[in-house]
Amino acid sequence: MQDPAQLKVCVIGLGSMGFGMASSLLRDGFSVTGYDLNADAVARLVALGGKPAQNPAEAATGADVVLCVVINAAQTESALFGELGAASAMAQGGVILSCATMAPDAARRLAAQAEARGLGYLDAPISGGALRAAAGELTIMASGKPQVFMQARPVLDSIAAKVYELGDEAGTGAAFKIVNQLLAGVHIAAACEAITFAKAMNLDISKVYEVITASAGNSWMFENRVPHILEGDYSPRSAVDIFTKDLGIVSDIGRGLKFPTPIASMALQMFVMTAAAGMGRDDDASVARMIADLAGLDLPGMGG
Repeated sequence: MQDPAQLKVCVIGLGSMGFGMASSLLRDGFSVTGYDLNADAVARLVALGGKPAQNPAEAATGADVVLCVVINAAQTESALFGELGAASAMAQGGVILSCATMAPDAARRLAAQAEARGLGYLDAPISGGALRAAAGELTIMASGKPQVFMQARPVLDSIAAKVYELGDEAGTGAAFKIVNQLLAGVHIAAACEAITFAKAMNLDISKVYEVITASAGNSWMFENRVPHILEGDYSPRSAVDIFTKDLGIVSDIGRGLKFPTPIASMALQMFVMTAAAGMGRDDDASVARMIADLAGLDLPGMGG
């Protein structure tokens, strides 16, 4: 395996996930340059030993591996192939890890652009949340050519506990992630409905959390998101707008396949309602605040 110190890595997008991935790479001895529109995020990276850049091309100059950890396909395309895009400055034969959730056809289109430039491309969406990102314990659902996996292996081993190799073609990883996002969005919406329902029955919602997390009704999202509600802390670990996008992709794919997605569609409307109420950039647990507002209830931090 190649010595991490000999690999130059670039991380574009230093939000909660990208920053965690960058910090894992630095901890494991990689040379990491980062770019984000948020100067504070770049400063945090520099404090950990990373290098700053003013644009994606500068960040990716000579990079062997570029991790693109932005919001969607449009941002990914701009960061990689737009003016001052990373692809123009990477090392010859370098590898792109595209981590944003997107439709499979978008992943295939981006892979074709990378390959036309002689670059490797892994369709590599991620799951696990900010804490697992910071610990280097993400799950990665990836597809791409075997040689590209080999080139990216040291980086994948640094940032992930589980890397699923799901086939040779871009788009497969994206499709797996969309299945995950269908479930994740439904589970968040259900968790928010359940804890607000408990509040409507005048139950101690902290005790409800304790009981449900030890019972069959628990889910990873209930266990992870309800503490945000109990603390009244809606700072965005993952924003409402993420799920209006991701469940929108689910809806689009279902419509194209003539496949019904009634539960996901209802969850999508709950996120859209929350965004319409002005909470699109807040934590996705804000769905509970939207429900509470409708029902005339006060949850922690609402101050009603």
